[in-house]
Amino acid sequence: MEKEIPIFFSTDDNYIPYLDVAIASLIANASKEYNYKIIVLNTGLKEENIAKVKLNERPGFVIDFIDISKQIENIKSHFKNVYHFSIVTYYRLFIASLFPEYDKIVYLDCDLVVLGDISKLYYTELGENILGAVVDHFVTTTKEFRLYAQKAIGVNPDTYFNAGVLLINLEAFRKNDIEKEFINLITKHDFDLLDPDQAYLNYLCYGKTQLLPNGWNKAPAEIICEGKKNIVHYNLYKKPWQYDDVIEGDCFWEYAKHSPFYDVILERKESFGEKEKADNDAMATDIILHANKIVESSDTFASMLGVRG
Repeated sequence: MEKEIPIFFSTDDNYIPYLDVAIASLIANASKEYNYKIIVLNTGLKEENIAKVKLNERPGFVIDFIDISKQIENIKSHFKNVYHFSIVTYYRLFIASLFPEYDKIVYLDCDLVVLGDISKLYYTELGENILGAVVDHFVTTTKEFRLYAQKAIGVNPDTYFNAGVLLINLEAFRKNDIEKEFINLITKHDFDLLDPDQAYLNYLCYGKTQLLPNGWNKAPAEIICEGKKNIVHYNLYKKPWQYDDVIEGDCFWEYAKHSPFYDVILERKESFGEKEKADNDAMATDIILHANKIVESSDTFASMLGVRG
């Protein structure tokens, strides 16, 4: 049997059409030298949606849906929906304990397309590092977000990573008690954050993260791609299934047009009108103001726990 590569996603029913597109793109471009186990963490999904996604299965690619409702029952009340972040993003923090059979995994958000061979990411050497991740372009290039990373989270903004694409060394994750530390922090403190679980990961894994070329988590922006463009991640509020002018949005539609959710995706795009766009614009303005507010607060990672960077 060939080496099995475990790849994790998290979703709810709202995001499952985009999950389907992400998985289809991943399968289309993955090396056929390996077997892949795609695991979708959730807390309950419609059976018809699961069935549609599983149509992507083929020799060498297995897709499992794992309901973790019971495992997070006692902690979920502390999870926050903030801006365009859903509480499903927190699920990645429990992979190490829920799946002791794995020592290393790839974690991917749903709002992306995989254009390269995901096995190359998996086989990137991490050494003793906990994570492999790409610096968050929008943090490093935005004054307010830089201050948020430095003054509120207490880390170097130039190494602040985006958590939507992660190579996770689960052995090191367990050794460093990241899940335990996360639960301890989120239950003891009610931090005001722009990017909930991403902030925790940046703080807890600071100095133990290997930075990867941005071709593994390419932001939809006019920036130079480092190496091959392997993953395009639509990680801000403007999504290609809402707007026509999203940079590299055509990469999404190349796979979406073959999805069994294509009609749903098109319907959502057509119903995303001026009011919704105005709300998004207002949110983009508010997040900047919110960043300033957090920086001025005395209840932050940096002030309560100490500076890391």
